[in-house]
Amino acid sequence: MGTPITKAVIPAAGLGTRFLPATKAMPKEMLPVVDKPAIQYVVEEAVAAGLHDVLMITGRNKNSLENHFDRMTELEDLLARKGDLTKLAKVNESTDLADMHYVRQGDPLGLGHAILRAKMHVGRAPFAVLLGDDIIDARDPLLGKMLHEQDKRNASIVALMEVDPSQIHMYGAAAIEETDDPDVVRVTGLVEKPSAADAPSNLAIIGRYVLRPEVFDVLEHTKPGKGNEIQLTDALQEMAITPEETGGVYGVIFRGRRYDTGDRLDYIKAIIQLAVDRDDLGPDLRPWLRDFAGRMS
Repeated sequence: MGTPITKAVIPAAGLGTRFLPATKAMPKEMLPVVDKPAIQYVVEEAVAAGLHDVLMITGRNKNSLENHFDRMTELEDLLARKGDLTKLAKVNESTDLADMHYVRQGDPLGLGHAILRAKMHVGRAPFAVLLGDDIIDARDPLLGKMLHEQDKRNASIVALMEVDPSQIHMYGAAAIEETDDPDVVRVTGLVEKPSAADAPSNLAIIGRYVLRPEVFDVLEHTKPGKGNEIQLTDALQEMAITPEETGGVYGVIFRGRRYDTGDRLDYIKAIIQLAVDRDDLGPDLRPWLRDFAGRMS
């Protein structure tokens, strides 16, 4: 058994141009999903898996991310004086979640470059990476399984999900070999955003990784790839074919509920899917949706 992983890195430096003008003055990570910003779901997932040391990679115009996870004493005092303890608990929930740290990416040179900015904080130990656009339903835990596999295999672990072949061009795609676990595969190669014809499989990388620190060494000499950016997928491809030096790469196949908040349509779907299952909203929302769908058909 290795040393338990305690650190999570959350890249959050993107501009969110798909949500303009809403993201002109507000980070896309702060867009609400029902009544919490998307980024809070991601931090909660890290904490639930035992990762209480969270480093957020930010950029310009991202100060509200830090504010959200910090104290707001004026609001807390106001709610306390009013006796509104329910709202006070919700405000304090994000403040007390984790030990939060922040570093700016600087130049927007891609996900691989953002991960490289975590090197000084992480050190020479394995760590998790959670992308803020992907919300994994808390009822379908993924990160805990990935942490277990990293400890078991001493390799880097990526999360994989089957997608329709027509959608594979939106993701990194994995070439794989089976293992003795039907939910775990050995990754033999990775291709960033391939065409359907060139994709090695329909297993797409989704936004969860547990990485060995050797990824920093690889990223430091990884040349810009698609979009003229330093791609994490390219670094993982090198690690997949050099297991003796880097530990190799394995994939955990996720079959649960995932919500993509980086796309406008999927963002709306995510809000509806999460809201209908809530005790405080679902009983009124479900019949309204049925009625609305009937009127639209």
